[in-house]
Amino acid sequence: MNNTEFYDRLGVSKNASPDEIKKAYRKLSKKYHPDINKDAGAEDKYKEVQEAYETLSDPQKRASYDQFGAAGANGGFGGGGFGGFDGAGFGGFEDIFSSFFGGGTAQRNPNAPRQGDDLQYRVNLKFEEAIFGAEKEVSYNREATCRTCTGSGAKPGTSPVTCGRCHGSGVINVDTQTPLGTMRRQMTCDVCHGRGKQIKDPCTTCRGTGHEKQAHTVTVKVPAGVETGQRIRLAGQGEAGFNGGSYGDLYVVVQVEASDKFEREGTTILYKLDLNFVQAALGDTVHVPTVHGDVDMVIPEGTQTGKTFRLKGKGAPSIRGGAMGDQYVTVNVVTPTGLNDRQKAALKDFAAAGNINVHPQKKGFFDKVKDAFDEL
Repeated sequence: MNNTEFYDRLGVSKNASPDEIKKAYRKLSKKYHPDINKDAGAEDKYKEVQEAYETLSDPQKRASYDQFGAAGANGGFGGGGFGGFDGAGFGGFEDIFSSFFGGGTAQRNPNAPRQGDDLQYRVNLKFEEAIFGAEKEVSYNREATCRTCTGSGAKPGTSPVTCGRCHGSGVINVDTQTPLGTMRRQMTCDVCHGRGKQIKDPCTTCRGTGHEKQAHTVTVKVPAGVETGQRIRLAGQGEAGFNGGSYGDLYVVVQVEASDKFEREGTTILYKLDLNFVQAALGDTVHVPTVHGDVDMVIPEGTQTGKTFRLKGKGAPSIRGGAMGDQYVTVNVVTPTGLNDRQKAALKDFAAAGNINVHPQKKGFFDKVKDAFDEL
């Protein structure tokens, strides 16, 4: 990367003023914001614009970027150049410890815009809703930009001021004496808590945080073909950002209820069909339920338990688009119970006609007693 790419991203020259940079950023961030622009690649463009603005809007980072490129802006040269063994380089043990424990390390600008946190919400769907898609309203609590102070944290009519302790950097240097010299480390400023600014007169609504709790409702368009565990991203529906940064995202996790009729494996739907032995032996035309409605299916004679039939196009859609899946119907031949005398006689005739040897179960003592009472 050369040291003009960030300027090119914003469409400004290297001599652009801070106002020109800010104006270009606002225009491009609106153009590529994921809530507005749904085109492929828009989100990546938005992130590139954010990265460029975060560097060029900060005078110190911009100066480092102009001199050393991206490595300089990210602290790759430590902010100290390539000085020799003098006051600007490594002058002794104290400076060596300082370089290892925070001295000269580039810090993130505490006042730069930061995106808010993402949130997650689980939505329950019926089996058919997952097949065909649905619209669901979800309600949840989130941190929103304070309506009273519009996120500044300061009482209306006042503004935050640069922290006098850290001078706006958000960090302070703490020196500790050791037998080898002074050990320096950086800590979050204990006055502004890393924000780089102090609020002398806090907003009475958010008490200086810039955020307030909000009950939020949003409509989720669930695409056809979703399955348990899949996530739907709703850009900008998460927590409020900081320093004018954008809202985070909401991730809706899908949980599909089980069906009392069907099972699903991707785009394939499975169904078990019970047949009596007469239907299986002689064949029949039966009504089979599908998620698309009942259909007639021909059962050929001599069908056995475990035989599977395919109903083309009666399955679930793919969430990525394309042809509809199929439904597979597996037959289960049910053995009848509680036969009456005519049915038993008919089965015996059937066995005799086929030379099938049937050995009836011998009656036990209690069966004989029952028969005796039946004859009275």
